[in-house]
Amino acid sequence: MIQRTTSRSGGRAARRAARAAPLATHLRPIRPGLSGGTYAPLTATDMDNIHGAALQALEEIGLADAPASGVAYLTGAGATQGADGRIRFPRALVEDTIARANRSITLCGRDPEHDLDLSGTRVHYGTAGAAVHLVEVDGRSYRECGVQDLHDAARIADTLQNIHFVQRPMVCRDITDNLEMDVNSIYACCAGTTKHIGTSFSDPAFVKHGVELLHMIAGGEDAWRARPFVSNTNCFVVPPMKFATESCEVMEACIKAGMPVLLLSAGMAGATAPSTVAGAIVQAVAECLAGLVYVNAVRPGHPAVFGTWPFGLDLRTGAMTGGSGEQALLTAGCAQMHKYYDLPGGAAAGIADSKLPDMQAGWEQMCSNVMAGLAGLNMVYEAAGMHASLLGFCHESLILGDDLIGQALRCVRGIEVNDETLAVDQIREVCLGGPGHYLGTEQTLGRMQQDHVYPTFGDRTSPKEWDELGKPDLVEKATARKHEILAQRAAARFDETLDAAIRARFAIHLPA
Repeated sequence: MIQRTTSRSGGRAARRAARAAPLATHLRPIRPGLSGGTYAPLTATDMDNIHGAALQALEEIGLADAPASGVAYLTGAGATQGADGRIRFPRALVEDTIARANRSITLCGRDPEHDLDLSGTRVHYGTAGAAVHLVEVDGRSYRECGVQDLHDAARIADTLQNIHFVQRPMVCRDITDNLEMDVNSIYACCAGTTKHIGTSFSDPAFVKHGVELLHMIAGGEDAWRARPFVSNTNCFVVPPMKFATESCEVMEACIKAGMPVLLLSAGMAGATAPSTVAGAIVQAVAECLAGLVYVNAVRPGHPAVFGTWPFGLDLRTGAMTGGSGEQALLTAGCAQMHKYYDLPGGAAAGIADSKLPDMQAGWEQMCSNVMAGLAGLNMVYEAAGMHASLLGFCHESLILGDDLIGQALRCVRGIEVNDETLAVDQIREVCLGGPGHYLGTEQTLGRMQQDHVYPTFGDRTSPKEWDELGKPDLVEKATARKHEILAQRAAARFDETLDAAIRARFAIHLPA
């Protein structure tokens, strides 16, 4: 007997096949660089007042402990050094620097597919931090992390759609030599992902070695300078209002090497920054404006990310509160100030004070990630994987964070209102002689992938289905996915010839 297939069922099968196929990037419901900016905790007057207070602090208080080279650059640009050694910044100098600073920054990936456009309120989420422990979810324990753990984090992040960049989230505690640790941090990340990478240097003399490795990976100095795929995370200040002398020298060396710089000011509200949200933002803005003058004095127009990273503090105990509502407000307020200056900026969000990927971690990570994205923060650092107020990093949490950030990005995308989405024609068709529901309509099926974000690990089954499936556990599913990713060869690995050359030149600790 011949089985006939109606044209209608054939069309439905075709539509199902089309829905199963990956969407083009521009049609996906979420993607890197969605524009935020709809959330504004600060009024226009608030921002004017914060700006004025920051300028006053720079002009009257200034910053101490600039290195000799920094004093020369800054005074040459128009800053003054007082008898107390502090560098003070005239308002006109700061405002002129803001006016001519580089606003057209693209942070390159080793693969151009992962380039990050930092213009406007485009939002990107990624890792960061310097955790000293790895969270072992199976034993609910912490252990010191090493270079293999860092490499594995980069490999995992490389596979996650909603992790857009990889700033080094862990310290290689198994490498005691600081130069080798810096070089191996670069190697471990670059061998794990082709997304943009952030790293730091512990000594100014180590920059040339790291840059030499980057030239080898890029295929030469010219190729590196054309597309620098690693930026320098630089804690150039020691709050309150002091330059970090060696870090400033590192920054100068990175600028000369063509490496983009993240100007990172990380005061602790109530300890190394004022306890009020507004005051902590004022100090962070003032310090980063000083850094912006510094960068442009070394090389006008050099790409610098305005990295206001004030952190919250539990004033009862002195413990950091990265997962608090105050932290979310600090980050959102900083994002607004970046846009006030129309400067590419970054800040911290997504940190959990919780020690494990549990319910507490979920609410802490989602709160600040959503608020940062809605505020239009260009670079949301520490957005996934960070626990214990930055002391621990968790591979499973990184994987689950991809789902969480997916939902945050859907909030960033917002609500589109146009003739199609208002859906009056749909309502008419369904209600006047139609089926009385929207299930299966062409409009519903046609937009189900473009409008809706579906979690990879989040469980939306009924209790009955969940029971029939063996009551799957969220963290166990993430662990299984981790093993699946790490069982595959890393797509970012170097070819054998390049890897052999790198290993001949540097003491690489990762197995070949």
